[in-house]
Amino acid sequence: MGVLQRVVKPKNQRSKRALEERAPKAIENTKTAIFVKGPNSSQLVQDCMKDLYILKKPNSIAYNQKNDIRPFEDASKLEFFAKKHDSSLFMFGNHNKKRPHNMILGRTYDYHMLDMVELGLESFVPMKDFKTVKAAMGCKPALVFHGDPFSDPANAEMQRLKNILVDFFRGPEVTNLRLAGIEHVLQFTAVESKVMMRSYRINLSRSATANPRVDLEEIGPRINWSVRRNQLASDDLYKEACKQVANVRKQKKIKNISEDVFGTKHAKIHVDAQNIKTVQTRKFKGLKETKEERVAEAERKKERAEAARQAAIDKVFAGEEDGDTGE
Repeated sequence: MGVLQRVVKPKNQRSKRALEERAPKAIENTKTAIFVKGPNSSQLVQDCMKDLYILKKPNSIAYNQKNDIRPFEDASKLEFFAKKHDSSLFMFGNHNKKRPHNMILGRTYDYHMLDMVELGLESFVPMKDFKTVKAAMGCKPALVFHGDPFSDPANAEMQRLKNILVDFFRGPEVTNLRLAGIEHVLQFTAVESKVMMRSYRINLSRSATANPRVDLEEIGPRINWSVRRNQLASDDLYKEACKQVANVRKQKKIKNISEDVFGTKHAKIHVDAQNIKTVQTRKFKGLKETKEERVAEAERKKERAEAARQAAIDKVFAGEEDGDTGE
């Protein structure tokens, strides 16, 4: 016997908009991440999560209180937090003798656990130790992945970890890029079962060519992880989570209408050739010719006619003279 699911019906427009915001979309919102501390969390893990929380801003939520959660045994509380904040990404930090400086990076699908990877924090250098100018908050980073484990199809664990890292740090989706706006790089290097994360600021300076000179300056944090346990979704569930929802009707492209980067619409109007002589215009009294203008126009016409007549007579006499000379 199947379990009946409770269908929530909105009572007003506000709750209806909230339900539509949480519903699956063809074009998803920017994913939010929650940062949760376990019952025992070392200061090293807390500092690392704080820096990652700052990198993820403004799409991040931090829980300051400790929570008695063991994600690999029971993830119901994390799923409750994810549903409460409409968040699909999470980072959980704890510390014990068996797994010191432990960090769990994962994501949910339909507010249920999808997959998660346990990472051991081996070394960490916070952002405050780098006395440099930091990237702007909310800046979309460029993600760079190095290492054979990330590109090896046989290594499913590292392939899924790479996908989780991309999902976690990718930021908002954009359609246009400005060269000066790309100022942050996150580099992930995989060596065997270790992952090293580096953060750089892009500095553009003048060069002898048309393209600017690009320099990378490390701004932190500097993190070294070792890969521990994992709980990956099955192929069917992962395929279902990656399925795109076609609930947004595609708008038909309207001809001769374009939109600039500021959202202003511009249209081109094609007008057929008009016969100006037959166009009926309003007759204003102020536009009528005065008596003096009519007399002057008549005089000009008379002078033009007289000049044309005189030119014709001169042409005739000129032809007769040429005939006399020929004889």
